[in-house]
Amino acid sequence: MAKKEKFYTVWKGKRPGIYDTWKDCKAAIDGFKGAQYKSFTSFAEAKKAYNGDYADYKGKKKQPGKLSAADALKYGTPNYNSISVDAASSGNPGIMEYQGVDTKTGKKLFKQGPFQQGTNNIGEFLAIVHGLAYLKKNKSDRIIYTDSRTAMSWVRKKNCNTKLEENDKNKELFEMIRRAVEWLKTNSYTTPVVKWETKVWGEIPADFGRK
Repeated sequence: MAKKEKFYTVWKGKRPGIYDTWKDCKAAIDGFKGAQYKSFTSFAEAKKAYNGDYADYKGKKKQPGKLSAADALKYGTPNYNSISVDAASSGNPGIMEYQGVDTKTGKKLFKQGPFQQGTNNIGEFLAIVHGLAYLKKNKSDRIIYTDSRTAMSWVRKKNCNTKLEENDKNKELFEMIRRAVEWLKTNSYTTPVVKWETKVWGEIPADFGRK
């Protein structure tokens, strides 16, 4: 299957403009505090956005297509008594961050990073564990949505099975991984961790919008 075309609008960065690769977009925003950027599926959309106001596009998620009767029956609608978590990594490994939001309102509940060197899977794993600890601390009955089956598996096994090796750049991150694994091994929880069905519901509400 051909890879979907992407265009990246940079409103505010070292070099504002429209880019057709994430690599070029990243070069235009790396190290620029308060960078403003977003991806689009067509050049026309990206150009329209560039000529507009970033505030009109910030935080907007891709909308799911019209559901077939079979999909509607199979997947239903999201449970909004929940939080959603996601991670973003600029490279693999690369600069990584993760966050958790209220699924219904999009309100940010927690965010960590950016870390100098990490991977998307590590971020997804840490986001779930952070969410579990957050909900337990607040005695909440909400569920957690994630779009990462890999991270769900790592959480179930109580182990971050990353191939990334620890070094001076990622010491802080690996300390967080150790704390997360320790939390899983020493805490019980009843919070369901559920797969967010992206193909049916659109991007997870915690998405960073960089795909």
